[in-house]
Amino acid sequence: MIDIRSLVLVVNCGSSSVKFGVFSGTNREPLLSALAENLGQPESRLVVKEKGEKTEMSLDSGSHDVALQKLLGILEQKGWLSSIVAVGHRTVHGGERFSASTLITDEILREMDALSNLAPLHNPANILGIRTAMAALPNVPHAAVFDTAFHTTMPQAAFTYAVPQDCYRNLGVRRYGFHGTSHRFVAAEAIELLGLDPNDHGLVIAHLGNGASATAVLNGKSVDTSMGFTPLEGLVMGTRSGDIDPGALFHIAREDGLTIDELDTLLNRKSGLLGLSGLSNDCRTLENAEKEGHEGAKLALDVFVHRLARYIGGLATSLNRLDAVIFTGGIGENSATMRQRTIDRLSVFGLKLDADANGQMFGGRCGVITAKDSKATAAVIATNEEWMISHDTLEAVAASTAA
Repeated sequence: MIDIRSLVLVVNCGSSSVKFGVFSGTNREPLLSALAENLGQPESRLVVKEKGEKTEMSLDSGSHDVALQKLLGILEQKGWLSSIVAVGHRTVHGGERFSASTLITDEILREMDALSNLAPLHNPANILGIRTAMAALPNVPHAAVFDTAFHTTMPQAAFTYAVPQDCYRNLGVRRYGFHGTSHRFVAAEAIELLGLDPNDHGLVIAHLGNGASATAVLNGKSVDTSMGFTPLEGLVMGTRSGDIDPGALFHIAREDGLTIDELDTLLNRKSGLLGLSGLSNDCRTLENAEKEGHEGAKLALDVFVHRLARYIGGLATSLNRLDAVIFTGGIGENSATMRQRTIDRLSVFGLKLDADANGQMFGGRCGVITAKDSKATAAVIATNEEWMISHDTLEAVAASTAA
């Protein structure tokens, strides 16, 4: 039974978009979700989804505050606005300061703002969303849920770069890891799905989408991950390069006369699947193009799988044993082809695909996709970051009340 008397609003604010979700208690499906996109542009719009139906409305070149006010107006019309008891905010970077979700105070917000130099593409937008929502809903608690928090359990050997340690002590240069809210949710779901001992198991979770990362989880804790100081490191992504020799960047900059900002744009906006294929950053588009003989699409997908399999194998060395490889995220949950290619590359670990089971996993379905005689398990688990943010927000509010 859904209780609309106690609702949590989840806000995920980007530089030109905002995702919203409205959750009731422990119910994992949102009562309503919305995406405001192209903010500040003439084509800015708000797309609202409820009970499978979508409604689209113009925001008239509006920015984040216009989008939020439009959403709050919808909630007011539905009689839900007065039922919002808390707001949860996705925050990309918590540095070493925040190892768990926390209620937001003026002091906490100042500390979060001070971390913006570690995530200049993300944290300022996240903080803008927080300030906007706090101004619109000043009488309910707001909580920050950090992408980096799950990875604060990594040992020093895993998070340390081989650079002079003044870079770490003075500038905070280390591996932080991201997608932590997704990895944490999926890790807990894997224990239930696979019947694992919560205190004795080893997983490698591959969160694959336009942004992609893989994480080694030992007994429920992150012990190594592919993303680093920023979300640019690691796997091939939609438009991000992932790993590249820094020496190649020096060469590109010298030969083409690129500035630091231009290199940033090259690696974050023009590389990855898009740069490799010369066609698209969308895996579905590339899979279709490959079938039609597009060589760039084939190369992009081959490099994606090669890098992914190599990272899964490397991350497994941070575990006592490999119980399972878990696929999640838009590509991980829906592309049977990419899962099959990856598992084929992992046959050295004794993984053996069940092609029929693999073909049935899409659209939120969860289950094992390896054969019964496979030496390790592979499974698909749908992530639910928005619900995890709602869950953490309610827990933070309850802890504050109990204190």
